[in-house]
Amino acid sequence: MLNKVPEVTIWFWIIKILCTTVGESFADWINMNLGVGLISTALIFTGALAAVLAWQLAADRYVPFVYWLTVVVVSVTGTLYTDILTDSQGVPLALSSSAFAAALAVVFGIWYVRERTLSVHSITTRPRELFYWLAVLVTFALGTATGDWTLELTGWSAGVSVLLPLGLIVTIVVGRRLGAGAVLSFWLAYILTRPLGANLGDWLGSPTGDGGLGLGTALTSVIFLAAILGTVVYLTRSRSDVIEAREATGAPRALNPARERGMLAYYAVVAVAAAALLVWANQQPHAAAGEEDTSAPVTGHVTPQEATSPFPPAEIAKFRTITADTLAKVNSGDQRAATARVTDLETAWDDDQPALEPKSEKAWSFLDGEIDQVLKALRAPHPDKTTEVSALNTLLASLG
Repeated sequence: MLNKVPEVTIWFWIIKILCTTVGESFADWINMNLGVGLISTALIFTGALAAVLAWQLAADRYVPFVYWLTVVVVSVTGTLYTDILTDSQGVPLALSSSAFAAALAVVFGIWYVRERTLSVHSITTRPRELFYWLAVLVTFALGTATGDWTLELTGWSAGVSVLLPLGLIVTIVVGRRLGAGAVLSFWLAYILTRPLGANLGDWLGSPTGDGGLGLGTALTSVIFLAAILGTVVYLTRSRSDVIEAREATGAPRALNPARERGMLAYYAVVAVAAAALLVWANQQPHAAAGEEDTSAPVTGHVTPQEATSPFPPAEIAKFRTITADTLAKVNSGDQRAATARVTDLETAWDDDQPALEPKSEKAWSFLDGEIDQVLKALRAPHPDKTTEVSALNTLLASLG
């Protein structure tokens, strides 16, 4: 069997980032629009992953379309696994990040003990390919968790957060050119492309009011899927990323083992500097990711007439209908359906922000705050029905 993964060139990293961006934006889109719940969505994509992975394993050589399709599905699936732990089970991101890091260490440990190599230039046997894809799946879950944890710690917008993994990847490129080990450098960069792509997807898809470009998750997914398809077509025709047949014993012997060991100190310094930056950012005044900045003055009381009169009646009616539907589902005990329905409220409100906010910033901010309370109540790790009903009734009263 020939090597089953592509050569690690600039094309590899470009398409890898494209895939991770799709993984973030497409996972968000299907979770909001598929309407079957986060866990059911994850089960669907686990089945899809099993199918495409079987296709990949059945090939006797690297096939660009099959390989990168598998990466895209792994990206979406790994993202959904992390989202289940965070959103459905209430597992803290610090804990999930640590758990996935430990799982990845175990995968690498068993892989190395069995095969004596972790090099992607030696994926020429079925066991090595299975270890490779398991490691890739865990890196996606780990990258998602650590990326979200960074946002939680720092309060940075997605656009700003892109800079941290991008800067760390640059330091890895520098380290590799200075003599750092190829295998270690590859896997460090591979992990970091996940938060880079995820933050890039969030930045492009998030509303402009949240610091994004407002393209939406659907359009972002379409743009990047098209870019992936175009790149894969090019690679299929050019074969510029095909690794020629090599010995199955692993990567070539290191040219300078002493320098490789010395560069471990360089990576350690980079890790300490990154940790220090996160600690510093965490200590600065900021709102947690996804929460309102409470440092701003709170808008005074607004009557229902004042809250709704600046806006088109049809838009207010739309928000009222969604809120009433959500309340009915909460009262009936269908928490999953209520959580899915309230996402429609969030999406509709964010989509209308550019048109509504200029009409009355005071009224918009007031309703925005009440909608945030509804979202917080329904998305709590352990939702309380009384709190949910109270927040929804308050919003309904304000909507008139």
